[in-house]
Amino acid sequence: MQLIHPEELQEKLKNNQAINLIDVRQPDEHQEFNIGGILLPLGQIQTLQIDEIESLKDEEIICYCRSGQRSMQAALMLETMGFKNVFNLVGGMIAWKTKFENQ
Repeated sequence: MQLIHPEELQEKLKNNQAINLIDVRQPDEHQEFNIGGILLPLGQIQTLQIDEIESLKDEEIICYCRSGQRSMQAALMLETMGFKNVFNLVGGMIAWKTKFENQ
């Protein structure tokens, strides 16, 4: 698992780079605020319910959650499932909001 900081991710988004964002939070958290990721709660990853992202094994995936802890678990699990280019957003949505909410 690799790490990506909010500034790096924002740069990728600004440059329209081909990345896949996966939000591993709960649906209510996702509805409240998200940065465009596919909602795939950590519990589904833990129970191997990953059909909708199975085709992304060779693509860049960036996992995020509220603080970076659940997404770290998700990223590590995805790597064990054969995903090759997985990142964890350091600090999660808390860090993202702190950095960019007032910009």
